[in-house]
Amino acid sequence: MRMLEELTREVERLDGRGYPAYKAIKGVCEGEGFELDVLYVQGDPFASPSRVEIRLSASEAGYPEWAFATRLRAVASCDWINRRLERACRRASSRMGTGKGGLIAVAAPSEKVLGRTSVQWDHGELRVRLAIGLPAFGRRIAGRLAAELLGRKLPGLITGTLVHDPADEAALRRHVECIEDAEALRDQLKERGLVAFVADGSILPRASGVDDRSMDASRAIPFAAPETLRVTLSRPNGRDLSGMGLAEGVSLVVGGGFHGKSTLLEALQAGVYNHPPGDGREYVVTRADAVKIRAEDGRAVAGTDISAFIGKLPDGTDTAAFTTSDASGSTSQAAAIAEALEAGSRLLLIDEDTSATNFMIRDRRMQALINREGEPITPLVERIRSLFESAGVSTILVMGGSGDYFEVADTVIGLRDYRVEDLTGAARRIAEADPTGMEKAAGAAFVHPLARRPDPESIQPGKGKREVKTRSRALRAIAFGYEEIELDAVEQLVETGQLNAIAAALVEARSYFREQGEATLANWLESIAGRLDEAGPETLAQRSEGDFATFRSHELAAALGRLRSLQMRGEPAKDGGQ
Repeated sequence: MRMLEELTREVERLDGRGYPAYKAIKGVCEGEGFELDVLYVQGDPFASPSRVEIRLSASEAGYPEWAFATRLRAVASCDWINRRLERACRRASSRMGTGKGGLIAVAAPSEKVLGRTSVQWDHGELRVRLAIGLPAFGRRIAGRLAAELLGRKLPGLITGTLVHDPADEAALRRHVECIEDAEALRDQLKERGLVAFVADGSILPRASGVDDRSMDASRAIPFAAPETLRVTLSRPNGRDLSGMGLAEGVSLVVGGGFHGKSTLLEALQAGVYNHPPGDGREYVVTRADAVKIRAEDGRAVAGTDISAFIGKLPDGTDTAAFTTSDASGSTSQAAAIAEALEAGSRLLLIDEDTSATNFMIRDRRMQALINREGEPITPLVERIRSLFESAGVSTILVMGGSGDYFEVADTVIGLRDYRVEDLTGAARRIAEADPTGMEKAAGAAFVHPLARRPDPESIQPGKGKREVKTRSRALRAIAFGYEEIELDAVEQLVETGQLNAIAAALVEARSYFREQGEATLANWLESIAGRLDEAGPETLAQRSEGDFATFRSHELAAALGRLRSLQMRGEPAKDGGQ
């Protein structure tokens, strides 16, 4: 194996040559206490940067055994290393020549703790993947600058951030134990009959609409649970935590505008993930299968059973296998619920601000004017109880404009100036004194939508002569072959790395459904989820990508469901894929 010193001499000899000559440096070399593997060399100084992998053995990395003793601890420790490394990369990165020369970058973590391919603990070895901009002047190799980058800056970065410093052990332990505690809180929800928990003292507001970090504590109002909803949960690394527990069933979040209703719901939808210390939502936890549901005009829907909410349409469209390239607000929201249940969700999160009004409510006056025979939509207010009682699906709903839901709610919490109070009793008294008088939908029992079988030939990741052509566009979309899968409305996607990994899973979908014959969408989701649980996002990486992150089945299903070419085959599975 060549030594790092040989590599630096090699790039110095390349000085002045055409940029493609950099490809000679591919391969592994040995540095002081680490291996450097040049995995990919960019073809042009302005192209996507080169990729390298750094490997340190357990003894060279020097981390304490407890930091990687369990899979959860390993994910948390790698997240801590990733955050330190990302800050150090920003400091070390500097312009060298033209294009991306001098860049040193690692996948930037969000305010969520995820498994990532950027930093991994793999069988006792620390593996880190970086993007490197190899220096050039014009399109000629800047060999001396490259030698400085690879021979001085990179080793300094490794020694300063990847090799464990005992002085940092307290901070590492605090990070790992915070993640471990949050996971323990989430694990207690089901046994306590809860769907969510918000610890006292949590800071829910964010710094801004484009900054997911915590609002400055001097400006924010810490969360405090109303006594009637207070529960206490235990954690393995500290004292028990007290806070608000939301029980299974139908929960309403009410209050005036700008008093914190949506802020609470956003914290709950983020509560499917763990958060690092200092985020403010460290101990806000929600069932891991919670899905945010919203209207999405214009999205594609493929063979989805929305008949529980949308009856036969005037043009005769079959809503038991509804397909459209241009869904309305109501049909898109009905499809989102059906798809969430198919992917295994038993907790829906809904905000009236992002919902279709005619899907949510239909008061007695409108019923009097337009009778049921003239309205194919059965609004959620008529189905929400059956969703829970017949199908075990709970709902947390932000509702500030209609009291019709008082009659179907188990819990009503109010927000005033970001302070929470239990209004369940008051809401019930109002409902009893002034009933809605609405005509209820016939056939109250909610039946799970039937499972779908995607047609593999409708999943085409290729473009022209290229069999696979995918690219993530921030958190907005995935370019997939000739199509662009729009994901703006899939609010629980939090990192570009998730989109990269989802794109890779979608590429695999075609061969999976070809090979598995009668497999359902739910079968595929279960297969991918099992692989992620066992091996992390690396299981989907084909070319040593450094920017893949774990995702949930629900976001994978959402991405596939928005592929406009998607078609279903045969009759839906009658077992509902459950």
